[in-house]
Amino acid sequence: MLRSCSKCGRIHDDKYNCNYGRLPTTTEQALRKRTTWTKKSREIRERSLYLCSVCQDRGELSFDDNLEVHHIIKLKDDPSGLLEDDNLICLCVNHHKQADRGELSIDYLRQLIKNRDLDTYSLL
Repeated sequence: MLRSCSKCGRIHDDKYNCNYGRLPTTTEQALRKRTTWTKKSREIRERSLYLCSVCQDRGELSFDDNLEVHHIIKLKDDPSGLLEDDNLICLCVNHHKQADRGELSIDYLRQLIKNRDLDTYSLL
């Protein structure tokens, strides 16, 4: 049976699923929608005491409402790094953009993660 599609306005078979207007979902977007990612992101923020690691290293305390968790090795390059603690760092929006542009070295970010983890364990 044919029907008029509410999405594209064309005539389709009633069993046809029209994807008109839907944006394709990348692997990275799909991974970020998982509940496990939401929990891990919250955990990394808590372990960082809700502070940007770069700002803190520079002696600044920025309590930014827009803290983000950055993947040092991008998900498109290594999707298995989604939940790895040593690949995740809490950054403010400004430093996150710098890290994405490569202005903050991977070695520097990894050192900040080691410092974060040492500080976290010393509080226990």
